[in-house]
Amino acid sequence: MNAKAIRTALGVTAGLAAGLAAASAMADEPRTLTVYTYDSFVAEWGPGPGIKEAFEARCGDCRLEFVALSGGVDILQRLRLEGEGSAADLVLGLDMNLMAEARDLDLLAPHQADLSRLELPIAWDDPVFLPYDWGRFAFVYDSEALPNPPTSFAELLAAPDDLKVIIQDPRTSVTGLGLLLWMKRVYGDEAPAAWEKLNDHVLTVTGGWSQAYFSLFMNGEAPMVLSYSTSPAYHMAVEDTDRYQAAEFAEGHYLQVETAAMLKTSEHSALAREFLDFVLTPDFQRHIPLGNVMYPAIELGEERPAVFDRLIEPESFTFTPDEVQAHRREWIREWLNASTR
Repeated sequence: MNAKAIRTALGVTAGLAAGLAAASAMADEPRTLTVYTYDSFVAEWGPGPGIKEAFEARCGDCRLEFVALSGGVDILQRLRLEGEGSAADLVLGLDMNLMAEARDLDLLAPHQADLSRLELPIAWDDPVFLPYDWGRFAFVYDSEALPNPPTSFAELLAAPDDLKVIIQDPRTSVTGLGLLLWMKRVYGDEAPAAWEKLNDHVLTVTGGWSQAYFSLFMNGEAPMVLSYSTSPAYHMAVEDTDRYQAAEFAEGHYLQVETAAMLKTSEHSALAREFLDFVLTPDFQRHIPLGNVMYPAIELGEERPAVFDRLIEPESFTFTPDEVQAHRREWIREWLNASTR
């Protein structure tokens, strides 16, 4: 064999060796599931860290990677911008008020999960969106600053102007959107006039829930904040205080169901469905009550913290996802117009 042939043979051998080494390295790398969710879910005190540990122990050779966005509206916008090029395998945090818009993007695949395990206050048979928790929107108040809170929207709107509340923007926040729908469900065509009266009590409108609750309300900026009827559970269980409570409104409260869904373009579709099946197991759900401070989507029995038995249990209602999609922009314009008067 001449020198040129030897060099060629050596080059081929080296190339094969490098290819085999790269393939071996890739085989040794764990499968990674990328999950778009919201910032409070992955916070140190949120459910994300415990869920990540439990799922990775379950799947053995996988890694769960959370990408924290500001909220459900931001998750929807990210999907809309990225389209089929999205880096996400799963999204966790689109609530039922964003479902119809998300479905129309045609990016999501059926979950194939067993829905018989669900324990929700409403019937659920959606083939794409899998519930992982639920709750009711409510105004949480500081009982030391406000010992006699309003017990209805009517009382809140008629209260002296010095009673201030903190709310969130319905364009950027799922809680803000929840209030928008709650007001519309209660007041219907009279919602613009109701918004004008509520605006007299609004201290500020924040972009998201965390800023409203932790940065402002918990620092005493106002005695009431838009949140959830379950929020007091955290204070009672973790901080051992009854100071913060949810005001029960006579008109009823708006229901929220949060969901998980997988993308059609996931490179690990089998693993993504394994995660969705995991969502409706106690190993996932036990992290919800005090991690996400919401009701679990399955029956947890004695694992559900006892403080949840001390929460208000008001009547609740919803619009359908299609109704929200059809009218969301129109109702946001109503809110904006009323807010500038």
